[in-house]
Amino acid sequence: MSNKKEFDLEERTAKFGEDIIKFAKKIPQNPITLPLITQLVKAGTSVGANYSPR
Repeated sequence: MSNKKEFDLEERTAKFGEDIIKFAKKIPQNPITLPLITQLVKAGTSVGANYSPR
């Protein structure tokens, strides 16, 4: 068995969070979208922050 993780979730969840932030920066900001952008970034980056390998 190799040392490389089969699914490499730590790296993938970090990249997912980075991609969410890049996407959120492209969304036009106005009073309607600002709270949605904030929530999107919080939810998208929390995946990596809450991941803990066993």
